[in-house]
This record gives sequence, structure tokens and C-alpha cells, in this order.
Amino acid sequence: MNEMENINKAIVIGAGVSGINAANLLSAHVGEVCLYEENPKADVEKIRENLVDERIKVIVGELTDEEMESAVLVVPSPGVFPESEIFRRAVDKGKIIWGEIELAYRFEKGEVIAITGTNGKTTTTTLIGEIIKAWNANTFVVGNIGIPYTSEVEKTTTDSVSVAEISSYQLETMITFHPKIAAILNITPDHLDRHHTMEEYARVKESICKNQTRDDTCVLNYDDERLRDFGENRCPSNVVWYGRLNRPEKGFYFENDVIFKVDGDDKTALLDINDTNLLGTHNYENMMAAFAVGEAAGVPNDTIIRVIKNFKAVEHRIEFVNTVNGVDYYNDSKGTNEDASIKAIEAMRKPTILIAGGYDKNSTFDEYVKAFGDKVKEVVVLGATADKIIDTAKAAGFTNVVKVKDLEEAVNVCKKDAKKGECVLLSPACASWDMFTNYEVRGRKFKEYVNAN
Repeated sequence: MNEMENINKAIVIGAGVSGINAANLLSAHVGEVCLYEENPKADVEKIRENLVDERIKVIVGELTDEEMESAVLVVPSPGVFPESEIFRRAVDKGKIIWGEIELAYRFEKGEVIAITGTNGKTTTTTLIGEIIKAWNANTFVVGNIGIPYTSEVEKTTTDSVSVAEISSYQLETMITFHPKIAAILNITPDHLDRHHTMEEYARVKESICKNQTRDDTCVLNYDDERLRDFGENRCPSNVVWYGRLNRPEKGFYFENDVIFKVDGDDKTALLDINDTNLLGTHNYENMMAAFAVGEAAGVPNDTIIRVIKNFKAVEHRIEFVNTVNGVDYYNDSKGTNEDASIKAIEAMRKPTILIAGGYDKNSTFDEYVKAFGDKVKEVVVLGATADKIIDTAKAAGFTNVVKVKDLEEAVNVCKKDAKKGECVLLSPACASWDMFTNYEVRGRKFKEYVNAN
């Protein structure tokens, strides 16, 4: 923590959960901490309710050059784009810039396991967290999963493990972050409004390994061509492969509903997926990633198997909500991009009415619509991308589309149109920010409307 000794003032940008916890952590180690929120309508008193130190200065609306000039460290929240005016000011003035994850890592005392990827991060991180906890009770599950790393890191010890879900936004501001075990689950188009190109998005995802050495482990999806190229040519650490569609020479693979460990011609059956509670082929990949990480962490296979067998889907990820009038309702609000929602559609086993649409991240929906096949009988669209989805569906010959003004109306349409023995799936293929604070709020409102009389 010697680097903190030369920091007499820090500015945290963004007064959401991440920013508030970063400010709280800094307040115990830095003489002056300023928490800045750009929204001029933000409620200062409400922000202060979550701050542990009354000396933390809260500024809303505009940050003066004087405030910026006097700071040594700037901690932007993940939602602050590097191209934003406030971020550029910090760069131009030569400030030290650490994201919330980088800040927390400076205080980490134990080992770190980090999981990233476009889809499956939350389920896999939660599952790995349960596996590691079953072997080492001194385990913290943190990061993009909804528990700020900064809120837990000072509880870590030399024998603890932090299991962290890391987003591409958080990876942009990594400097020294060094996980003992990293996993990149997949890389498919997402967040191109921020990263602009797939090449840059992939580079940011791969940077989770940039400080690793051959003494560390990186778990990679053998089915993902980008990751296979990265693992074979550029990854600095020891690679462990898993594949559902393609069998690696060494690692984990899936065949006839069974997860195997393979080493050349030798293979060992580990788990029949019919003995688990998780729906969908994407979850077979998540389970293999969990096997690979758990084994790399030294957890015995019988412990890994026991935890996986008892594990249930996380909230907002193909989460069963209720059966209403013979119709099954599933909440996949975490399906915030095309690929994630395709996996949710593929997991449905009955004729399905799909609720789609939301914030526009410059996404396309051709593959999403193609996945409807003969499974999706009707689509209810809403949000900023509604017309884009309608146009894509019509171009593909799918015309049974209903446009609504909000999520409550969408659920009411589904209740009217769905027949006994069918499913309703909320899997928007879009972020929630045009209508909701985050995907969690969207998912919980969906469940509320489903269960309303």
C-alpha cells in the first residue's frame, strides 16, 4: 500500500454503488476524498447516507478545474466512458487513473480468481464462488456480479480467495491487477458503442491476463476462434481449455450429456448434466469452465461435482418465475446482448412468446431473429430498439410482432396471448438503460408484473 502514501487527494467520478464504495475505501487511506456526480439533479443527502466518513466531499453537477488540479488520483466508475469529457480532463492533467477494481486490488492480501467474457460471467462466477467456498470458507465473491470489490477487499487475508466477475468496462482501467487464475468464457459482439470495434473489445477482454506469467492459469473456451488464437499465440499464462463443440487435446469437453476431462487418449467422465439444475447448452460450458477453474485452484473433483449438482440458476439468467394459467414465465433480463439471448431462446423447451428490446448499443439482431426458428411464436417489443427488431424480423419473414410502450404492457399482452403449455421469456438482447436503472430492476419489475393478479 506504499503507493497510497503519496496520494493526498483523490476524486471518485460517479456516485453509484461502485463510486460510493470506492470513496469509502479511500477515505480510510487518503487525506481528502471527493465524490463527484455529473447529474446536477442528484440528491446529495441521499448520496451521503451511504458514505462512512462525513469528511468525504460530495460535488454534483460541475467539477471545477481547481478541484481536478489539486487531485493526485482519479477513480472513474465503470460507466464513465474513456472518451467522456471528465475522463479526458483527468488524462490531460496527468492524473493517476485507477478504476474501482484496480483500486481494490491495491489492498488485496490473498489470491484472486477473475472471470470475464461476453456471456455467462455471472452464472459462472457465482458457481465458481460456491465451489471455492466449499473448499475455503474464507472466500469473497465480488465485482461486476453486484458486490463492489472495494466493499470487501479489506476483509481479505493471506489465505483468502477473491472470486471476481470483471466486465470490459472494468478491464479498461487495470494496471497491476493480477489474478492467479483467469477465465475468458467467450467473446461475441457487445458494447460496441464503447469499444467501437470487435478487435478492440477482444483486446480489452484478453487484457485480464496481461500481468499473468507461466506460473498462473488462464481458462479459455476452445470453441471460440478468437480465444483459441489468443490461447495458442499470445496468452502469457498456462492455458486450460474446455470445449462443448470441439474436443481439446487436453482439458474438458462435453459429449452425450456428459462432461469429461481429457488428456490425449485418456478421458474421465465427471458429470452427467441431467443430474444438474441448469438449463441450456451455454450452462454446460459454464460448468466446464467451473471444473477447470476449480481444479486449477486445487479443489477436489468430488467437491466440484457436489456443488454443481446442487447449484440453481442465478437471478435474471433464465430464472423460472412462476406458472400462471398453465404458462411458464422465465426472467432472462441479464440477456443484454444478442448472443446471450440466443442461448436463452435455445434453452426453451416449449412454444415461446419472447419479450425483446431496450437500450441501443449499436447492436444488430439478425442472428437473434434467426434463432426464433419454430420455437418463438410471437415477439413483444419495446424500448429504443423496438423498430430495429421489428424491421429485422419482417425482413426475415417473421411478422407476428407486437409493439408496446413499456414492460407492464408487454407482460399483459403475453398473459392474453400465451396458451397453456407455452412459455413467456423476457430476454431482451439489449441493455435496460433506456427504461430502467439496470437489468436487475428490469428483471424484478418483470417478476412483479407476472405475479400480479
